[in-house]
Amino acid sequence: MILARVVGTVVATRKDPRLEGKKLLIIKPVSPEPGGGLKDEAGYVVSVDTVSAGNKELVIAVAGSSARMAEGCANHPVDSAIIGIVDSLSLDDPGPAKNKKS
Repeated sequence: MILARVVGTVVATRKDPRLEGKKLLIIKPVSPEPGGGLKDEAGYVVSVDTVSAGNKELVIAVAGSSARMAEGCANHPVDSAIIGIVDSLSLDDPGPAKNKKS
C-alpha cells in the first residue's frame, strides 16, 4: 500500500473503453516523519479513484495486481487505485534502541 496526497487530475477524452467513467487522479507518494509531518517522495502516479477522494486529501493507494482487485477495477487496465481516504495518521516513536551492546 502507498500513502499519498492527491495533487491533481487527469482528463483523457480518448482512452481504453474500460476506463470510461473512471476518475483519474495524480497522487504524490509521501512518508510520515517522526514527530509529525509528511515528507514528499520522488515522482507522481496516475491512479483510479474508487473512493471519491478530493484534491489535497491524504489517501491510501495500491498498485499492480492489488489495484485490479479494487472495487470496479476488475478486468480493467489499472496499475494504481486509490482505496481509502486517511482520517488520521500516527507514527509510534521507537525511542532509543534498547539492549544495545557496546
